[in-house]
Amino acid sequence: MTNQESIFLPQGEHQLHLRHVWQKKGGIPVFMIHGVIENGLIFYTKKGKGLACYLAEQGFDVYVADLRGRGESTPPINKNADHGQFETITQDIPCFINYIIKETQQKMHLIAHSWGGVLLASALARSPELSKNVLSKTCFGTKRMVTVKSLEKLFKINVFWNNLAPKLANKKGFLDAKSFGIGSDNETVNSLADSVVWTKKSDWHDPRDGFDYFQAAKLIDWPPTWHFTGSKDKVLGHAIDVNAFIKEYNPQAKFTLLSKTSGNIHDYDHINILTHPDALNDHFPLLVKWLKSH
Repeated sequence: MTNQESIFLPQGEHQLHLRHVWQKKGGIPVFMIHGVIENGLIFYTKKGKGLACYLAEQGFDVYVADLRGRGESTPPINKNADHGQFETITQDIPCFINYIIKETQQKMHLIAHSWGGVLLASALARSPELSKNVLSKTCFGTKRMVTVKSLEKLFKINVFWNNLAPKLANKKGFLDAKSFGIGSDNETVNSLADSVVWTKKSDWHDPRDGFDYFQAAKLIDWPPTWHFTGSKDKVLGHAIDVNAFIKEYNPQAKFTLLSKTSGNIHDYDHINILTHPDALNDHFPLLVKWLKSH
C-alpha cells in the first residue's frame, strides 16, 4: 500500500498542488503532468490505483502535479482566471521541478499525458537548465498538432475545440468542461486559446511572446524519451500526429503503438492507456524496466 500526501507550492496568488506518492522514501523521483481539461487524477487515485501508485510500489518517489487552477490547486479556475500556457511553461513547471530537485537532491524521470507532454517539452526548450536534472521523459498520447482527417476529428477538434469551446468559454469567462461533461477539469479562456493555436497546423511559437520553441528544441540535449500511444486513439493522440511531434522536437525518441496486433492485451485509447486495469500487466512493467535502465 502506498503513502500519499498533498504539498502546496506558492506561486503568486496561487497554491500549486503536488501529490506525493511513495512506498519507501529515497527512491528515484518521478514527476508527472496531466493534459488539458484534466488534472493529476489521470495518474492516481487516493485508494492507491493508477500509474503513480504502481510506480511507487516499484520503489519510485512519485510527484503528480495539478496545474494552476486544476485539481486541488487553488483558487480553482473561474471567470477571473487570466493565466494560460505561458504561465504553465515559464513559471509553474519550473516551480514543480525545482521543488523536487531541492526536496530529493536527485535527478528525476518525467512522465506526461496528452497535452502535458507538449507543455513539458516547451518548458524544457525554454528553460534548458532544467534538463540537466532529468533522467528520462515518457509521454502517453502526446501530440502538438492534430492533422489526421476523419469525421471524429472534424467534430471533436474543428467543430468543438477550435470553434464552439472558445465561444462557450468567452460567454462564461472560462471553459466549464466539468459541467459540460467533456473533461475532468476546466480551462481558462487563455489556455484554451493557446492550445487552439497549436493544435491547428502551425509553427511551434509562443502565442504570447513569439518564443521559437522549434529552434530552441534543436539546442537541447534531450534525455532518453519514449512516446506511447494506443491504436484506438484516433484523434487526440493519433500515431501520425505523435510521430509528427517527435520529429519536430526530438527525432531520437522511441515510439510504441500499443495494440493487440503488437502483442498487447488491448487496443488502448487516449484515456485507458493510463487507467485500464490490465495496463499493470501490459505496458506499465515495460515502462518500469526502461526507467530503471536510465
